[in-house]
Amino acid sequence: MPSPEALRGFRPLLRNTTYARIPRKSTPIHVSWRRSICTDCFRTLRAQRRGCEYALAPRIATNFAPAGLISAGGRRGYAQEAQAILSERQDESSQSEQSTPMKEYDLRVDSGRLRDDPHQRGIIQDLEDLHTMLASYEQPPVQQPTLESLQPPKKSLFSMFSSSKSSKAALPSISESLPKGLYMYGDVGSGKTMLMDLFYDTLPSNVTKKTRIHFHAFMQGIHKDLHKMKMLHGNEVDAIPYVAANIAQAASVLCFDEFQCTDVADAMILRRLIESLMAHGTVIVTTSNRHPDDLYKNGIQRESFIPAINLLKSRLKVLNLDSQTDYRKIPRPPSGVYHHPLDGAANTHAERWFRFMGDHENDPPHSASHTVWGREIEVPKASGRCAWFGFDEIIGRATGAADYLELMRNYDAFIITDVPGMNHKSRDLARRFITFIDAIYESRAKLVLTTAVPLTSLFLSVTELKEAVDSSSKTSSHPAPSSGDADISDVMRNLMDDLGMNMNMLKNSSIFSGDEERFAFARALSRLSEMGSREWVERGMGLDEKGGKKEAEGWKKVRSRWREDSM
Repeated sequence: MPSPEALRGFRPLLRNTTYARIPRKSTPIHVSWRRSICTDCFRTLRAQRRGCEYALAPRIATNFAPAGLISAGGRRGYAQEAQAILSERQDESSQSEQSTPMKEYDLRVDSGRLRDDPHQRGIIQDLEDLHTMLASYEQPPVQQPTLESLQPPKKSLFSMFSSSKSSKAALPSISESLPKGLYMYGDVGSGKTMLMDLFYDTLPSNVTKKTRIHFHAFMQGIHKDLHKMKMLHGNEVDAIPYVAANIAQAASVLCFDEFQCTDVADAMILRRLIESLMAHGTVIVTTSNRHPDDLYKNGIQRESFIPAINLLKSRLKVLNLDSQTDYRKIPRPPSGVYHHPLDGAANTHAERWFRFMGDHENDPPHSASHTVWGREIEVPKASGRCAWFGFDEIIGRATGAADYLELMRNYDAFIITDVPGMNHKSRDLARRFITFIDAIYESRAKLVLTTAVPLTSLFLSVTELKEAVDSSSKTSSHPAPSSGDADISDVMRNLMDDLGMNMNMLKNSSIFSGDEERFAFARALSRLSEMGSREWVERGMGLDEKGGKKEAEGWKKVRSRWREDSM
């Protein structure tokens, strides 16, 4: 008996076929009814008895009835062949239906459902880049924590004299191969739901485990599962790793609508929950009404929520959906000026900012050359007042402060790509890069980076950071704040707190050759943080909300005076 799928495959064959006219003959047809046959087989048999070679002739050439499907003597296996054709058709249709966010956006624009918006198209390019990375991504097997690992360590007499340790279970580290997720924020009507629809509906076919849920409903489910675990195993059990593992088991891609934090109970667990999900290989994409820095603002014990904010900003690409246009009518890129890691979206990030800060219409991208003390400085790509270098092309060569000052006279913005993480073996590169950062900061220029590691790991590897903490703890178990803290901005202090370090730790560590180098390291990170702020980037760009062309021209005059004073 043919399956229902085979019967459905039959119908196109019947609809797209016509029967040849058969001259009537008086010869009777004798059919053995001891064995039942299908109607088409009976008609084929009758036509063959009357001398027609092909009983069924397709009206048009179709994929459903290839040549030779029905031939003389082919009375068996018809249903099986129809089933095979149906499977082939499904495979072809699944391949042709593979869509991407950009293709779907173009279709909606062409059909008139959406209006083409350059700013929105730039955001969809970020969705496209993540789609491409997910197409080759495979989530590692989720390791379920054991109940013993979730229990607090047993107390003993000696534990009273030993240093206190956290009773929370240790979380696995986040893999470097995990694609960087997205955090899209904007006001009502900025297109958050439409963009999430585009991304979720066009996820690659290899992503078979995916979940989309409103964040409020998600957190209600989390608290319910945590409550169940504590009811079963006691209040002392650390249930977050267990609950996160179950979620990761069900979703390699997790999409949140309307990410927010208004409850102190949510604020206390979000950092470890998100970190656990990422450690198990779950890619997170979310929308929100607020920038991560504005989450849980003025909330109770907000300082406990700061690590969660830093985690979101470092592990997700933050995109601003609110379109902002300068007087040249070029949309401002939605993401910040710093991007890591060096993944498929890194080049898109650099290209987008190069177009925004350059002048492609009046000065198309080209190479340039400048002379300093008889030596030539080659600029691989320049447009208007923006220069683009690879890290090795500007820092990897024998360049110094004089070269950087000459570049500051000719350019207002710099794109530096492929910045590696530096350690004690590449201390010369680190010093040269710090000098370059100082020159940019003092001339009030813009800086865009694509880096292999987060900013906090630019000049110190993870191993060196641990050594700095260990060496400091040996010197003093409770390091007191030093006077050097006054030289570090609030942003820098947050970064250092996230590392479990402070200036006293840095000064007590042995990874720097002297106090001046320690201070230069902290100052460089502080300046990078300030140059990455929205105020620094938008200053002098002539955005409509800030005064347009008049604001841009006024900033040029002010900056030129500062530059003259510093040189």
